[in-house]
Amino acid sequence: MKERNRYLKIVEWSEEDKCYVGSVPGWLGTCCHGDNEEKVYHELCQIVDEWIEIYKKGGNPLPLSTVGKKYSGKFQLRPGCELHQALAIKALQTGESLNNFCIKVLKQSVSSGYLRG
Repeated sequence: MKERNRYLKIVEWSEEDKCYVGSVPGWLGTCCHGDNEEKVYHELCQIVDEWIEIYKKGGNPLPLSTVGKKYSGKFQLRPGCELHQALAIKALQTGESLNNFCIKVLKQSVSSGYLRG
């Protein structure tokens, strides 16, 4: 397996830039762009390869892999007292548990390509 395949690479349409942009979350921010999604992906792969070489030549450890990571389905969130109260009230108003309400709101907020179903 190529070392670049250890890292999540995202190419997505940017309304602001009116083009596709490529990034490696947790390592490289937006680092390439273009009108062709496939070309941007290939350019992104080349950039990752180049950064891997830079790290190696400098004797620096590579960032941890972001592909193949297992998720438990649980994480702790500390929203603060006021937001906790507001969320609990909204959940009561919709007749849902706080957990189910928060999951619904989170899904709606990231559904633009990251979650399906």
